Amino acid sequence: MADGHTDVRALLFDVFGTCVDWRSGVIREGEALGRRHGVQGVEWGAFADAWRALYEPQMERVRSGQRPWVKLDVLHRESLERVVREFGIAGIPSEEMDEYNRVWHRLDPWPDTRAGLMRLKTKYVIAPHSNGHIALLVHMAKRVGLPWDAILGAEVARAYKPAPEAYGRNVEALDLRPGEVMMVAAHRRDLHAAGECGLRTAFVPRPLEYGPGRAADPPEEHTYDVVASDFVDLARQLGC
Repeated sequence: MADGHTDVRALLFDVFGTCVDWRSGVIREGEALGRRHGVQGVEWGAFADAWRALYEPQMERVRSGQRPWVKLDVLHRESLERVVREFGIAGIPSEEMDEYNRVWHRLDPWPDTRAGLMRLKTKYVIAPHSNGHIALLVHMAKRVGLPWDAILGAEVARAYKPAPEAYGRNVEALDLRPGEVMMVAAHRRDLHAAGECGLRTAFVPRPLEYGPGRAADPPEEHTYDVVASDFVDLARQLGC
């Protein structure tokens, strides 16, 4: 690891988009649901994008105090109902919609995710710092073999990123100082907020997060402690 960052002891990872490919999973399970119920004329890529577009507005209602803390499953289910109406989808039983809502528990990792995490784990404590809740992150990890040392994130902090308390409380949970923790993400807003809280930052771009031909967050020059092409490259740069 570069001189000046040798005090880092733990890595916290954004999950949706950084560790896993949320869009492909939502599309795949939506298409399967539609086939089972004869739903026609739905462009499931657009559906996935519309569902994801409600992610931040829903969390902002919690961050702003407009509603009390609820788990992400609750917010996703409310958003799903809205998107289903907007796309004119009808006739799917509620229990099947509940199961589709849990697609966020069943997302596949990017090709480098597991290998990179395994290498990073040899030197650092690694944990998710996601807006997903504990059950969601445990189910995801068990399904695809993500080797976390701990499960952290919004439910531990009772706060959604990028609220400062989301970062501070998760650092405290590890009994570390902010400068001993590095936030790893593909999203500039997440890293900027973490940096403002004193955490080190690592940018790992995920150019396919929003699908082929669509722009993802590019890195900003001289902003992060580390910029890596993927998790394997991150492990190499951090001496793993």
